[in-house]
Amino acid sequence: MLRDLSNLQKIYIACGRTDLRKGIDGLATLVKEQFQLDPFQKDVLFLFCGTRKDRFKALVWEGDGFLLLYKRLEVGGFKWPRNTKELAEISPEQFRCLLDGFVVIDTSTIQTDLQPTDLL
Repeated sequence: MLRDLSNLQKIYIACGRTDLRKGIDGLATLVKEQFQLDPFQKDVLFLFCGTRKDRFKALVWEGDGFLLLYKRLEVGGFKWPRNTKELAEISPEQFRCLLDGFVVIDTSTIQTDLQPTDLL
């Protein structure tokens, strides 16, 4: 079900950690107050990950009500971006890569002031 994204207009990933004890109302409030977006946008998926990277929640407004999805892996974990408290828009392809265990938002910094002699 999560891999069929044909009807979704946008997918947002909440970088960092979210308290997954929150339910529909708590996550919708988070979308509205912290990220200044309308949680009632139809066919917009919001993704949240807690402290443990083996589970996430997804929230989407379907026009007549919210759908709350909860995914937990039995083995392994998701490569969730942790360095910020922002919301990032990702593509359906990036979401599929996230589900497959790939990094979708690289938050590491690249050191550009290295000289070739520094590497020896």
